[in-house]
Amino acid sequence: MSNSPEGIRLQKVLSSAGVASRRAAEDLIDQGRVSVDGKVVREQGMRVDPQTAVIHVDGARVIVRDDRVYLALNKPKGVLSTMDDERNRPCVGDYVRDRADKLFHVGRLDADTEGLLLLTNDGDLAHRLMHPSFEVLKTYMAEVPGPVGRDVGKRLRDGVMLEDGLARVDSFRMVDNFAGKALVEVVLHEGRKHIVRRMLEEVGHPVLKLVRTQIGDVYLGNQRPGSIRSLNRPEVGALYKSVGL
Repeated sequence: MSNSPEGIRLQKVLSSAGVASRRAAEDLIDQGRVSVDGKVVREQGMRVDPQTAVIHVDGARVIVRDDRVYLALNKPKGVLSTMDDERNRPCVGDYVRDRADKLFHVGRLDADTEGLLLLTNDGDLAHRLMHPSFEVLKTYMAEVPGPVGRDVGKRLRDGVMLEDGLARVDSFRMVDNFAGKALVEVVLHEGRKHIVRRMLEEVGHPVLKLVRTQIGDVYLGNQRPGSIRSLNRPEVGALYKSVGL
């Protein structure tokens, strides 16, 4: 941890990041709730470089670089998870074409799947979110032919054998039954291609409609299809925490 004489006072950096007012930020420092580069700061007046300092408050990463972009897109059905398409088919890149930042999508959803897709220019975070070793949970709502037997959840949690190996869900629950169909929630950290569709088809319930509703602690909520919003500070902090940053 270095005190950068050319840097900005820590309490001002925290205030600019929306953590608290400068006075409240000073209180956080006095209480030993702020760390810089892994070491707790208790003295006022420290200066840091926002471009390089790793700052945590109460153990949660605070994003202080103003060049970082974190977006949530509700990807509509029929849109490809690519930033460009040589055949001019609708793609994710169409929704951010007017932005100066060079963004990329975190993982992908197949064209027929709707829902939450993250976009960022933070390569380190994106890489970790996509890496299976960090086991970031993703939640899907699937409409399938019903009724769904009571044993389906257990079979999916125990694991089903697919052509590329065993696959398990982290949790499964029935949400609703209606007119020969069922709505089920599937939570898993797997990232293999079409994994949710393939698992549900393997247990006899091919997907009719699929929507991703959550990634880690980021929720789709009532966001309209095709709309984009910026993630708030707690959401970004939670994503960092989920991958150990």
